[in-house]
Amino acid sequence: MTTMNISLPDEMKAFVDAQVADRRYGNASEYMRDLIRRDLAREQFRAAILAGLESGPAVEWTPAYFKGLRAEIAHAEALNAKAAGAPAERNARTASAKTVKAVKRKAT
Repeated sequence: MTTMNISLPDEMKAFVDAQVADRRYGNASEYMRDLIRRDLAREQFRAAILAGLESGPAVEWTPAYFKGLRAEIAHAEALNAKAAGAPAERNARTASAKTVKAVKRKAT
């Protein structure tokens, strides 16, 4: 682990000390690491939001949307199964179960 020294005004030092005492951090370093972790998480969240905004128009999640999504997934899985040479009946059952799982994952 690398060591870093920082200079703080007295008021900020008192605030850090109070946070350490109130939040039960072992020391100021633990508090600072926690702040940095939260800042990193916030930056990652912001980047994900921006990526989502830039990914295209929003889609309203209606029953019709999910019906179409299930159909797309089933079609893609049927094509994959056909390419793999699996029996059609087994493909339909497997595609249906996988479709439900995929839709649940996408909805969360």
